[in-house]
Amino acid sequence: MELTEVLDLADKSGFTRAAELKVSTIDLNPQVRQMCADNKCKIYDTNWACPPGCGTLDECGKKVNNYQYGVILQTTGELEDSFDFEGMEEIKEKHNVSFDQLVNALFDKKADMLPLGDGCCSLCKKCTYPDEACRFPEKAFSSMEAFGILVSDLCKLNNLEYYYGPNTLTYVGCILFN
Repeated sequence: MELTEVLDLADKSGFTRAAELKVSTIDLNPQVRQMCADNKCKIYDTNWACPPGCGTLDECGKKVNNYQYGVILQTTGELEDSFDFEGMEEIKEKHNVSFDQLVNALFDKKADMLPLGDGCCSLCKKCTYPDEACRFPEKAFSSMEAFGILVSDLCKLNNLEYYYGPNTLTYVGCILFN
């Protein structure tokens, strides 16, 4: 797929910003992966999209290196204050709806892609991990952090802001393409 076509689809999907991502700027950082292992989110080792189910950093790196270019997708919203948890959830939901819409549109176009979201895959109510293979391996996606990506650094390396001022919150995903 052409970058301009992907950016147009991203715009139509409702993201605040979509920009080219240079695959060469992706650094898979063991310290970020260790944050997953610390299990603050309570989903480490519970599904195929999170570590260790999504593979080692070397395996994730091999997947990333199969792709030529990508897009970074951001959804930014305003919060009433730093304790506006309802607002945070609304921004996250908007981002996830946009991300799913874009991934599904690209899937329908048979795009060769690797989507990496801002959170865990949620295709199934109950993941088959570790007893059975993933039901939808072609549609499932990991988070950027599961792949060891420090999102703020990746944005900066691709000329995008990550912080847009007080009382704002930005969710970020990316999709890699051939």
